[in-house]
Amino acid sequence: MEYRKLGETDLSVSAITFGAWAAGGWMWGGNDDQAAIEAMKAAYDLGITTIDTAPIYGQGKSEELVGQAIKGIPRDKVQILTKYGMRWDTTQGTFGFKSKDNDGHDLDVYKFAGKDSIIKECEDSLKRLGTDYIDLYQIHWPDASTPIAETMEAIIRLQEQGKVREAGVSNYNVQQMQEAEQTIKLASNQVPFSMVKRDIEQDVIPYCIENHKSILAYSPMERGLLTGKMKPGQQFGEGDHRAGLKFFKDENIRRTNAFLEKIKPLADEKNATLGQLVIRWTIEHPGITVALVGARNAEQATQNAKAIEVKLSTDEIDFINKQLNELQLVD
Repeated sequence: MEYRKLGETDLSVSAITFGAWAAGGWMWGGNDDQAAIEAMKAAYDLGITTIDTAPIYGQGKSEELVGQAIKGIPRDKVQILTKYGMRWDTTQGTFGFKSKDNDGHDLDVYKFAGKDSIIKECEDSLKRLGTDYIDLYQIHWPDASTPIAETMEAIIRLQEQGKVREAGVSNYNVQQMQEAEQTIKLASNQVPFSMVKRDIEQDVIPYCIENHKSILAYSPMERGLLTGKMKPGQQFGEGDHRAGLKFFKDENIRRTNAFLEKIKPLADEKNATLGQLVIRWTIEHPGITVALVGARNAEQATQNAKAIEVKLSTDEIDFINKQLNELQLVD
């Protein structure tokens, strides 16, 4: 495995990080708890020492499973990344969206990052994770109802108490990062980035490179689209959020698969899967520190970890980018 420093901090993380959203089951059509725990353990055994989770993933469930998976591992050998600012148990803040929990009950999600709320959230996360500190604490989504300075002051307090090591943001634009930086030193921004979703190349990536901030790329496989296993007419289970996304329109699946066919010979040449090639391309991209990749079972986690063994030359990356620049998705 390769390890990289987050921003200008002393915190090192694995270049491939375990993304534990699907582990919570929520918005992924459920999950198997034991398989999720085994996936995290298998990832750790192959050098993926960093796990990213959030309270909203399964309304605490993902964090609890992470806590079970890391039990027995020396705390300084694993890096726990979690988030705050998405509440399902209060109506404070900015209304986010309607959802359903894992039992099918209606759920209203609010973006709220008030000071007292964050302090409470942190305590709850520490309990679920079974630890006394969080390595990287990230605001999950911007909250228009709370001044950014107030939010970041709460994180400074948690740092002073030793409950949080480093501060990060998620889904922040450049202006929001700049505002946060007036109060606190940020390590990173966690944002969506994949071969078919590259809008952050315009602003967030240049800003982060210039200001020595890390980027944690989430959904680098575009929720399974870039594995090459999806086919037009793909059916998703009840509660699976992918059903309504443009990436999974039949025409876009067709176009993406045509692109993947062009780069498949390169994957074959390296005895790699398409997914492994995609992960390696992601962490080779300028400005990207980490690729967050989920796995539902130990076999998937093992496949993801082995992406680190794939080596790409400059010419090979140029070849992939050339094919990619010809890919146009429909809205």
